Amino acid sequence: MAVEITFQHAGSAIVEYVPGRRRLRKAGLMTWRDWDTEFATLFTPTMVYRWQRPTREGGRWTGRTAGLSRGEPSHIPNPLGVVPLVELPNRSRLHGKPRSEIATVLPLQDAVNTLWAHLMTASDGLALPARAVLGMDRPVREIVDPESGEVVGEEDLPLDRFRSDRLLWLEKQGAQIAEFSAADLENYLKVIEVAVQHIAAQTRTPPSYLAGQLVNVSPDGFAASEAGLIAKVSEMQRHFGSALREITRLEAMAQGETRRAESLALGSVVWRDPQFRSDAQYSDALVKLKSIGVPDEALWERIPGVTPDEIERWKQMRTDAAGAILGGDMSGLFGVKPDRGEDDDQADEPEDDEGAA
Repeated sequence: MAVEITFQHAGSAIVEYVPGRRRLRKAGLMTWRDWDTEFATLFTPTMVYRWQRPTREGGRWTGRTAGLSRGEPSHIPNPLGVVPLVELPNRSRLHGKPRSEIATVLPLQDAVNTLWAHLMTASDGLALPARAVLGMDRPVREIVDPESGEVVGEEDLPLDRFRSDRLLWLEKQGAQIAEFSAADLENYLKVIEVAVQHIAAQTRTPPSYLAGQLVNVSPDGFAASEAGLIAKVSEMQRHFGSALREITRLEAMAQGETRRAESLALGSVVWRDPQFRSDAQYSDALVKLKSIGVPDEALWERIPGVTPDEIERWKQMRTDAAGAILGGDMSGLFGVKPDRGEDDDQADEPEDDEGAA
């Protein structure tokens, strides 16, 4: 039987625990919406309840029929005997709800967004120098009666034409043009930069991940700058390890492999090294571990990207090579000896005394 493991968003799934038992799940609820219908699935240790309702106002929950074969009941027994919905808590605590990674930096991020909006607004009207005409009335034009030809009034001229033509005649005595320099928007950028540095410090983001913060840094300094982030990832591994172990245990139970499920319940999750290292660094570390007697299988598991199937294949290749050597096939250890041609045989023969003259 094929078992499918899916991940749901925290906004559409919730798990309830037995009072006083932080790891014993009492029920799990998963909801989603598909077009004009809402769906909900309630998991309990004994039953799985499946409902649906239309999204229009006044829609009522009924047993699910969409996606089910004809005659299939909407509520079915739970064959596992446990709630098959597992929570992946982030930074779980003994008291209170798990904490989000971005909860502490949301105010700073809101401040950055506000300052950036102010910067864009100011740049629209104050980023360029502004000019003003002083000591002169606004340009006007006369309104002439088309029948009599007499001036009956005047109206202001639109300034858009002066802006596009970039021409203006100052006819009034004492009129002059004043210029207001552009506003300095650097103050906004300085505050935003400081706020970003605070966000990076609280989230343990390396300076090298920020633009313009990496200049002539040594490899040791680069590794030291990522120490906080690596420690954060290692902390997340502790929080997620137990939940992932429970997921694999449920998968084994769904497959009907009871013994494997019992073994997984007592096992531990093996994580990949969170720190990035080059191939040369990994090779040097593995050689040093080999020199103190660490088995080859343990060293192979430390190589990034190596799968368990590849390790099993390497073991078989090593066994085959050892069997060939014990059977007398020395080429399995030293390789096949290359063929020697006639020219090489003649070159190995000693030369005559006559020919040596």
